[in-house]
Amino acid sequence: MKFFLDTANIAEIEEAASWGVISGVTTNPTLYAREGGNLAEFHNHIKRICAIVDGPVSAETVGLKRDEIIREGLELAELAPNVVVKVPTMPEGLAATKALSDKGIKVNMTLCFTAPQALLAARSGAAYISPFVGRFDDISEDGIDHLANVVQALSNYDFGHDVEVIAASVRHPQHVLAASLIGADIATVPMSTLAKCVKHPLTDRGLKAFLDDWEKVKNS
Repeated sequence: MKFFLDTANIAEIEEAASWGVISGVTTNPTLYAREGGNLAEFHNHIKRICAIVDGPVSAETVGLKRDEIIREGLELAELAPNVVVKVPTMPEGLAATKALSDKGIKVNMTLCFTAPQALLAARSGAAYISPFVGRFDDISEDGIDHLANVVQALSNYDFGHDVEVIAASVRHPQHVLAASLIGADIATVPMSTLAKCVKHPLTDRGLKAFLDDWEKVKNS
């Protein structure tokens, strides 16, 4: 399973890239707003991310009509060769995805919650589909079960192009583990979750013991 970083924070992206573990980045309007970004700097911000990451960078459209989404998608795709246009799962989004994919532009259909939505997204030409996990948990449903349905449904068919499932709205390492066991292609995670994935108390305890013993060797 590949890891994407779900953020618009440049420092976080640089740090995660230095670990050699991330294969891409996903952003959205909320993440960009958290960085205090403004509309005038949005395209430059995406360019900066694309220069750091050797992999797909999802930049989201905000239009609600297909013509608006297509126009925004074309503008975003011009920013860098690794831009993936992020489009919400809705009828107008499906039409825009079809138009963009016909032009050779990769699309990540986001805000996907069900297997039928994912099947439609794949048929429309989406290269990536992002089922949300944590938001189901927020309403006391099992987001992993829904993700498993998406992965299984898509694996049953040949869509004529590569389609990768991005486990999104991932909140903690258990989500990452479950997504990997289900067979999701990618988990897109915030930096806090990525850091938790590498940390374990037994690792910390073992490291402390090694260092304590080495101090004894040095002082002997």
